[in-house]
Amino acid sequence: MEAARPGACPGRDRAPPRRVLERWSALGGPSCGMPHTTQLYQHVPETRWPIVYSSRYNITFMGLEKLHPFDAGKWGKVISFLKGGGFHHCSSDRGGGFCAYADITLAIKFLFERVEGISRATIVDLDAHQGNGHERDFMGDQRVYIMDVYNRHIYPGDRFAKQAIRRKVELEWGTEDDEYLDKVERNLKRALQEHPPDVMVYNAGTDILEGDRLGGLSISPQGIVKRDELVFRVARRCQVPILMVTSGGYQKRTARIIADSILNLYDLGLIGPESASISAQNSDTPLLL
Repeated sequence: MEAARPGACPGRDRAPPRRVLERWSALGGPSCGMPHTTQLYQHVPETRWPIVYSSRYNITFMGLEKLHPFDAGKWGKVISFLKGGGFHHCSSDRGGGFCAYADITLAIKFLFERVEGISRATIVDLDAHQGNGHERDFMGDQRVYIMDVYNRHIYPGDRFAKQAIRRKVELEWGTEDDEYLDKVERNLKRALQEHPPDVMVYNAGTDILEGDRLGGLSISPQGIVKRDELVFRVARRCQVPILMVTSGGYQKRTARIIADSILNLYDLGLIGPESASISAQNSDTPLLL
């Protein structure tokens, strides 16, 4: 096999146009024709099975950029949160609603097939919209329990997919903090009692935020932080590993709210090294690292 010439890119017959390379270089990318680098083979401590991602590993779909949730060649068990992801309108056979691929479905199926001890999963979908993609994919699959809390008046209104929801909480326009948090907490506790899972996928959409024109709800920034906290606290009490994806959110201040929530979870010891230490003392199944 002929060796690649210096500076050439494996798998390409010719180099990309100079203007493309210059643009990638200006953005901090490599010069070999790939728009992002990868760091999939860094050393991973034995105490962690991380999902590996890079800030440059992204896709663009209909003008919205989100990070690729995992690389199938180097997939880990569970981490606390994943910046981006949560494409819950995409099923295995079609996209929809700004969602390019079915990352939630892929994550759960990968865990079932390749991680020993994981055979039951719960999806807790708290985005403002119904998660019809994963619902269609897991229709009739008793291993996967779906709890979905959403504005009943907005997209997608997928009646067929609703048949897969085991705990359905439909909200009205303008639902506010107290009612919302009460419904989330009560139903989450019941969901985990009805179907004790080996892993929880938490779709933590922030399009529930007041003023979000696509979500139509009226949850305050503090309400979102409190929501994430209560989900992690309930999961901790039940000793359920949790994978959090950030999903929808269509206001500029959303990023700050997500950051505040993650910092709150860290300060409370619900994620990070202290969380792993506490979990190890209480269970053979660690919570997120």
